[in-house]
Amino acid sequence: MFGALLVNVILRYFFAGGIPWAYEIHALLMPWLVAGGVVIAASHGANIAITLLPGMLGERGAQILLVIVQVLIVVISLSVLISSRPILVASQYQRLSTLGITQVWGYASLVYAFGGMALLAGIDILRVILGGQTWDRDPAANSLS
Repeated sequence: MFGALLVNVILRYFFAGGIPWAYEIHALLMPWLVAGGVVIAASHGANIAITLLPGMLGERGAQILLVIVQVLIVVISLSVLISSRPILVASQYQRLSTLGITQVWGYASLVYAFGGMALLAGIDILRVILGGQTWDRDPAANSLS
């Protein structure tokens, strides 16, 4: 995406013409990059987290807090999926002018991101209930930076 945008800027600057689809490709690919990053970070436990409260609680309290947080994630994710249905339906009839692709391909990343988050939160809830997961006491070990 960056390469196409850079080439387009250079062509427009030096030759007064560019690549017509260079701006539209971002409408399709950028939401997928963000959605993929969110789901990958959540699956590795590398998303941004404040660990002060779980650190102050005991093992059992941290597990209860983890379940509460994961239930909230499931509720929020499912509500976003339900409320985004009209947007997905409407985007089937909107086309990108140069590429001619329907915009539903970009908006479909909503389903992937929030569906993935709900699924991962549900798995974490099951792990806590079955006794296999606790709150990570060393978040620096999961850092991708």
